Amino acid sequence: MAYSSSHGTVNNGPHVDSDDDDKFERDLKEILSEGSNSNNHSNSTGHSELGSGIARVGGISSSTTGQAYRPNTLPPGTHSATMKSSVIAPATSNIPLSSPDHTRTPPARSGTLQPVPASPQSKIDSLKTWSFNTYKFTRQMLSERLGRGSKTVDADIEAQIELLRDTQLKYANILRLAQALSSHFRQMTQTQQLLSDAFNDLSQKNPELREEFLYNSETQRVLYKNGETLLGALNFFTSTMNTLCTKTMDDTLITIKQYEAARVEYDAYRTDVEALQSLPKDSSAAHKLEDAQHRFQIHKEKFDRLRSDITVKMKFLDENRVKVMHKQLLLFHNAVASYFSGNQCALEDTLKQFNIKLKTPNSDKLSWLESLN
Repeated sequence: MAYSSSHGTVNNGPHVDSDDDDKFERDLKEILSEGSNSNNHSNSTGHSELGSGIARVGGISSSTTGQAYRPNTLPPGTHSATMKSSVIAPATSNIPLSSPDHTRTPPARSGTLQPVPASPQSKIDSLKTWSFNTYKFTRQMLSERLGRGSKTVDADIEAQIELLRDTQLKYANILRLAQALSSHFRQMTQTQQLLSDAFNDLSQKNPELREEFLYNSETQRVLYKNGETLLGALNFFTSTMNTLCTKTMDDTLITIKQYEAARVEYDAYRTDVEALQSLPKDSSAAHKLEDAQHRFQIHKEKFDRLRSDITVKMKFLDENRVKVMHKQLLLFHNAVASYFSGNQCALEDTLKQFNIKLKTPNSDKLSWLESLN
């Protein structure tokens, strides 16, 4: 095969020096030997890819000429792709053996405490204990509601608990009504303020009715001012009532719920002891009775402690409730009576008596004259 070129005619491919052929073969043998030492699978892959790359570069099959065409340099863009696929890193290089998609678990730092997982046996024991206690307490509650089981009742404490719950409901109703009154009254004072401004504006635009508009404007302004004072007293009343109902009483009611739960546990273990005492006396029954009496004693102490706590808390709550309500009811009466009687001085004195400070809307802002300084 022959083809012509601008430099002359070339037959059977270009002329290649023997030294260049020997250097290319030596480099090829080194690459293949390094690949076989690192990984057999990579070796076979490298051979196939290298062979196909050489065949593509040469463009002449070895079966046709008996010897493949091996140029000194590869065409542009072929060298990097072919050598990248064929060159294999030596076995001593730092290449991870695992897949790059797999994340490595970082080693634990020295000095840090690793959480110790609970053993399966301890989890099973906890689940058994919880299930047994839940069944026991639920059975006691159902037997009490159905009238088949006995219930420990302290008449004095039960009466005080019912009275406290009824008192909280009634106080919550008073709080809701007082908040509604405060909200409606605030809207009324805002309307009075707008009406006062409207009368004042009309007094300047209507000289013939100037005095009448000014009288009404001044009246609405005084009502608005006194209404803001009454709103301060109402807000103080509702705030104190909210604290009494939702915080002070709730704290005692939480202790009452703990007391009632401890009472159910106490009755449940008491019923077990009574049932075991009625069984025939033998070694196994004596062991069960001893264990039941030990558990019963623990819950009895817990029940007695909560009963004494609830007695003390309800006593202090009742004293605090009477003291707080006496002050708040007196404030509410004096403030409302002074406002609707038109006694501005008495209304201001009422707020001073209960140490209530009003915050005006523009109290934090400086006047235009003060801002100039």
